Amino acid sequence: MSVAPGFQPVHRESTSALITRQLREGIMRGTLPAGTQLSEVSLAAEFGVSRGPLREAMQRLVQEGLVRSELNRGLFVKELDEAEIRDLYLTRTAIETAAARAVAHGETVTQSLERLRARATAMAEAAAAEDLQALADADFAFHEELVNLAGSPRLHRVHETLMVETRMCLTALQGTYFDPEDQVAEHSRIVEAIAAGDDAAMVREIEEHMQEALDRLVRATR
Repeated sequence: MSVAPGFQPVHRESTSALITRQLREGIMRGTLPAGTQLSEVSLAAEFGVSRGPLREAMQRLVQEGLVRSELNRGLFVKELDEAEIRDLYLTRTAIETAAARAVAHGETVTQSLERLRARATAMAEAAAAEDLQALADADFAFHEELVNLAGSPRLHRVHETLMVETRMCLTALQGTYFDPEDQVAEHSRIVEAIAAGDDAAMVREIEEHMQEALDRLVRATR
C-alpha cells in the first residue's frame, strides 16, 4: 500500500523537542534563572548538537513566552514584571475555575476527587515535615492534576506553559510560605467545593487562593 505524497515518516521525539524540554525544565527549576543569556555556541556544545535543532528549540521557547529575543544582543530567559505576573494569575484563575467546573460536573467526579484529595494530602505531609521544597512541588502537582482531570487538551496545553512561568515565580519565592497550614487549607477548600458541586464556592475559593499567591509574588518583586 503506497503512502500518500507529502506525508513524512513518523519518528520518535525530535532532537529539537528534547532540547526544548530540557531548557524548559531548566527555566522552570531556576537552573537557568530569569535574565540569563542563552548562548547558542555553549549550549550546542553542551547538548552535543549542531545549531539547527538548538535554534528550533529556542524559537519554540520564544513562542511560548519563556525566552525573549533582543536585537543585536541575543536570547535571554524572560523576566516576569508585576504586570506579567498579574496577567499570569488572571489567566490561571480563568483556566482553573473552568477546569474545576468540568471536574465537578463530570462523569468521573468520584475518582477525580480521590486524586485531588491525594494531592492535598501530599501537601499536608510536606507542611507537617516543614519541607518547603516538597510543599512547593505538591502545590504545583495539585494544580496540574486539577486541570488534567478536566479532560480538555486545550486547557492542558495552555496551562502547561503557565505553570512553567508559575514555577519560575515559586522558585524565586522558595522558603516564603508564611503559613504552610493555610496553604494546605486553601487547597482542601477547593476540593470540598468541587465535591459539593457548588460553582460559586469553587470560583470564590480559587480566586481567593490565586489572589493570596499573587499578593505574595508582587510583594517579593518590589
